Amino acid sequence: MLYLASKSPRRHELLGRLLSGQPGAEFGVLDIDIPEHPQPGEPAEDYVRRVAREKAGAGLLRVVANPTAVVLGSDTEVVLDGEVFGKPADDADAAAMLRRLSGRTHQVISAVSVVSPARELQAVSISEVTFAELTPARIDAYVASGETHGRAGAYAIQGLAEAFTTRLSGSYSGVMGLPLYETATLLREFGVVK
Repeated sequence: MLYLASKSPRRHELLGRLLSGQPGAEFGVLDIDIPEHPQPGEPAEDYVRRVAREKAGAGLLRVVANPTAVVLGSDTEVVLDGEVFGKPADDADAAAMLRRLSGRTHQVISAVSVVSPARELQAVSISEVTFAELTPARIDAYVASGETHGRAGAYAIQGLAEAFTTRLSGSYSGVMGLPLYETATLLREFGVVK
């Protein structure tokens, strides 16, 4: 049985989309809450990999009695100039993040960890996203939309932020929160998908 160790509705939607063509493939959801803070000096990619692994591991501990359990954990972060932009603390923090991302290209790093009682595999997707120059009024309107809440980097590529994304190189689903190519590859290794 496959379990998604995530509270993210986007990951739930994306994994459901991936499994929709697989006969008999279904998944359960584990509400996992682990601290998401980079360690001092921890490189962004190492941080994202660690958090994905910790989510999957915490999920596996919840279902360890099931010997056929396979748990998927994932983390996605926005990175600019080596700094990880987590979820904004409030509207002012969201606006500050968007001002820094305005007119610039940033990275979105998504790590996926898949674990079972017998093994662990991980994959990483790194995408580049370029934003147009954002006026203060445009930033204020976007923050007022509420779409910045709970989103790494204070934006949702699949929402209103599409209108100011001038270029995306990499995985669209990875920027949303779960890179489907990498996820499918890992799940194939575990025999969950064909």
